[in-house]
Amino acid sequence: MKIFFLFTFSTFLLSAFEQATASAHYDKILTHSRIRARDQGPNVCALQQVMGTKKKYFSTCRNWYQGAICGKKATVLYECCPGYMKMDGTRGCPAVAPIDHVYGTLGIVGATSTQQYSDISKLREEIEGRGSFTFFAPSNEAWEQLNSEIHRNLVDNVNIELYNALHHHMVNKRMLTKDLKNGMTLVSMYNDQKLLINHYPNGVVTVNCARIIHGNQIATNGVVHVIDRVLTAVGNTIQDFIEVEDDLSSLRAAAITSDVLDILGRPGHYTLFAPTNEAFERLPRGVLERIMGDKVASEALVKFHILNTLQCSEAITGGAVYETLEGNTVEVGCDGESLTVNGVKMVKRKDIVTSNGVIHLIDEVLIPDSAKQVIELGGAQQTTFTDLVAQLGLASSLRPEGQYTLLAPLNGAFSDDTLRMDQRLLKTILQNHIIKVKVGLNELYNGQELETIGGKLLRVFVYRTAVCIENSCMVRGSKEGRNGFIHIFRQIINPAEKTLHEMLRNDKRFSVFLSLVKAADLDDVLSRPGEWTLFVPTNDAFKGLTDDDKDILIRDKNALRNILLYHLTQGVFIGSGFEPGVTNILKTIQGGKLYLKTVNDTLLVNELKSRESDLMATNGVIHVIDKLLYPADLPVGNDQLLTILKKLIKYIQIKFVRDSTFKEIPLTFYKINIIESNVQPIIRKEDPSITQLTKLIEGEPEFKIVREGETITKVIHGGPEIKYTRITAGGSDNEEKLKKLLEEEVTKVTKFIEGDGHLLEDEEIKRLLQGEAPVRRVQPTRRTQGGAARRRTRLAYS
Repeated sequence: MKIFFLFTFSTFLLSAFEQATASAHYDKILTHSRIRARDQGPNVCALQQVMGTKKKYFSTCRNWYQGAICGKKATVLYECCPGYMKMDGTRGCPAVAPIDHVYGTLGIVGATSTQQYSDISKLREEIEGRGSFTFFAPSNEAWEQLNSEIHRNLVDNVNIELYNALHHHMVNKRMLTKDLKNGMTLVSMYNDQKLLINHYPNGVVTVNCARIIHGNQIATNGVVHVIDRVLTAVGNTIQDFIEVEDDLSSLRAAAITSDVLDILGRPGHYTLFAPTNEAFERLPRGVLERIMGDKVASEALVKFHILNTLQCSEAITGGAVYETLEGNTVEVGCDGESLTVNGVKMVKRKDIVTSNGVIHLIDEVLIPDSAKQVIELGGAQQTTFTDLVAQLGLASSLRPEGQYTLLAPLNGAFSDDTLRMDQRLLKTILQNHIIKVKVGLNELYNGQELETIGGKLLRVFVYRTAVCIENSCMVRGSKEGRNGFIHIFRQIINPAEKTLHEMLRNDKRFSVFLSLVKAADLDDVLSRPGEWTLFVPTNDAFKGLTDDDKDILIRDKNALRNILLYHLTQGVFIGSGFEPGVTNILKTIQGGKLYLKTVNDTLLVNELKSRESDLMATNGVIHVIDKLLYPADLPVGNDQLLTILKKLIKYIQIKFVRDSTFKEIPLTFYKINIIESNVQPIIRKEDPSITQLTKLIEGEPEFKIVREGETITKVIHGGPEIKYTRITAGGSDNEEKLKKLLEEEVTKVTKFIEGDGHLLEDEEIKRLLQGEAPVRRVQPTRRTQGGAARRRTRLAYS
């Protein structure tokens, strides 16, 4: 009857406990193990055992499907789930394990060494009696692995030392794994010593970093959890340990200098990867001295070794990323029995448990990016760039107290021809990859200009999935260092030197296209400041075009402009800035649409391959094609023109609609400012009348129509300022007044912005700046009705 009662009671407890533990990580993993082993019979759990060791785990899905733990192959074992046992002649584990007091349960779970020590230390009577206990019982292997001297001292003094040690493994209440919350602190039955509990998402539960390898074995007076090591007393903080450990004197000095040591004395759940003195000695002396002499850098260095979570080694069964107190992350993993940090085996001693965390001693110093100089941020894929910067003497110009941004091309961007260049030219190229200021990725915006240490201005282009500077686009991997950022680029950056028009004029491949541009009066569009993308057909695109054909094209200016302006779009679009594999639609100045996409790093325009892309100009970019582009939906109404176009365009069917005409495309898209001013001849004998006209250059161009009779005295656009004064009547003191006005108001021009040299082509301005007498004559361009006033029209480009 008694046996039946115990059997029924234990079954009730187990079912109640299983329902209550549905939300605990350990119990979830255990449930998955039961599911994996369901073909083996009832109450069987599947475990993984690391080959060559006795370590067994109820595995996560990740470890299970990888068939490995800590990078080591794991075999599958099938065992009875905790609380169940086999019966002869039946499959699986259909029987509930017998329930006994804690002392008897130690034998049931195989912790016979702990059971024996409980007997000889006189603890047996206590754990057989009345009460509710939790016993974290070391396995037999745990006692064997204990330091031999400590083990001997315990056994030699069973009544005090061993008894106290066993009490240190006990809590005076029943605590199942579901009750063991992450970060919890329990009070042991020895001297109120603390037991630090961690319950990890992978199902691992630790007590002072000892892993529970067999949990929830119910006893009549408590519960037994088998653990994989013998617990030792925990009293000191991490700070206390650092202050007394001789092998951490260098870390101690860095922690004191950076005011971080006090943090490690506060309550918390920290993990410290503590570099030994030997690790610090391996650092280059200059690097160590620089970091230790910079409080910000030293603080970043020390905090980069500290996690704000407690990570015991036994809880790490695969790689995971953790945030440090410094703000960046480290990857903590394992390789067999060894812990790894950022993929490197460097842990010499693990799981030094303190009252506020755990310490792992490492033999390398981890240097965060924030403590590095910007030139030190280059990775394995940027070594060519960083080596050249050092070899050509540019590294020394990157002062520790300065602020810089390195635009580092990948190693593959440097061709053999580039590396064989004259060193002076190569140095100039590299200077154009170093920005004078510190600019992060999230500070870059479209249209931004960045000045290099070589004096060049580089333009920034921001697209949906890419950020580009001039012809080159970024790849992932931007980093921030102590004195700057480094951004990684696909190609060497080539700053623009010439306008679109100058580039066409200097390349014989484009002579036919350029002649048509000139005939369509579009030269100025490609010469003046702006932001354009131009798809330029080579002369090969015009094979078969006779002089007569060309004359016919030129005579129909509307048709010619429609064709040419279908090759031009507003904005600068870099080929590698397009999202790969998808179609990007651009509206042309002609009004039609271009369909672009990149496939295998090749730009396709209306499915035609660009033979050369990303030729940068000061006012845009050129993509070279070998076919003339034509909008497929634009009909031709002229037989002669249709014949000519069919000669040149064979990749689409051109529509013919008799007598249809091409729309007129005025140059308003070019945004030319037309300034008209009424000038009345004035002949008077009194003091001269003075009119000031201020002209501002630069800024966004704008087309301005001025109504008849209006007088414009100022064009509103930002930029450098030139002031000149017109004298409308003569007098003996004109020269003195002019000189005075020039001294007060004429801005001395010391530098011309490219494209604005035409300002001094105004003969009147020249005379005024040279101190000559003004000319009162006005050149008429149009006579207005109803008055003798003449109207002078001047085109001003902004």
